Amino acid sequence: MFILLTVAIAPGLALFSYFYLRKQIAKEPSRTLFHTFLYGAIMTFPILFIQHVFEEENVFANSFLRNVIFTSGIEEFFKWLILLIAIYRHVEFEDAYDGILYGASVSLGFATVENIIYLLSFGMDTAFLRALLPVSSHALFGVVMGYYFGKAKFAIEADINRYLFLAFLASYGLHFIYNAILTVSDLWLYLIVPFMLFLWWFGLTRVKYAHMFAMQQFRRKAHTNTK
Repeated sequence: MFILLTVAIAPGLALFSYFYLRKQIAKEPSRTLFHTFLYGAIMTFPILFIQHVFEEENVFANSFLRNVIFTSGIEEFFKWLILLIAIYRHVEFEDAYDGILYGASVSLGFATVENIIYLLSFGMDTAFLRALLPVSSHALFGVVMGYYFGKAKFAIEADINRYLFLAFLASYGLHFIYNAILTVSDLWLYLIVPFMLFLWWFGLTRVKYAHMFAMQQFRRKAHTNTK
């Protein structure tokens, strides 16, 4: 059991450590990030409950509506809602890169619990594949969402709602494509590889842009304080 839990948790921890260590200016308080991770972990259970109820009640006519449109939407909406309510106006959301960290944290909280449940149910045979696909994809969806939250946090008032909407829309769109690819039974492997390469490229460019903007903010603050 201990080995299984370690294998389930390790990918999320490794990915978060990577994004955390990329920040070259003041690090976020670990307690706030840990709380964000917990929020993501806790939200797994209402999401699974809602999905179970909808499946038992046969709400959707086909699996594409359920597994692609609905599942992608509800998971990204809950992440978005947590960031909006609990983190967006938090005093420790201090620069644009913080959005990356909080977005990755809430997503990896969800992905880690989902991974634990999956490995407890089906064993460790697919642990490596899940680390490469579901866990890393959730992390990158969170990075993209967090990037636009960072843009919204420090945008002029007229652009705030647009960036908040993009935070959900961009992550949902990427999650939608990911889930849709997995439904293509015979070709999914040929499609998922280029998509994951694109997702990593897109996510890491958001990390780069957020870091550049955060450094600009840091220099402006330092310059203002020296006057």
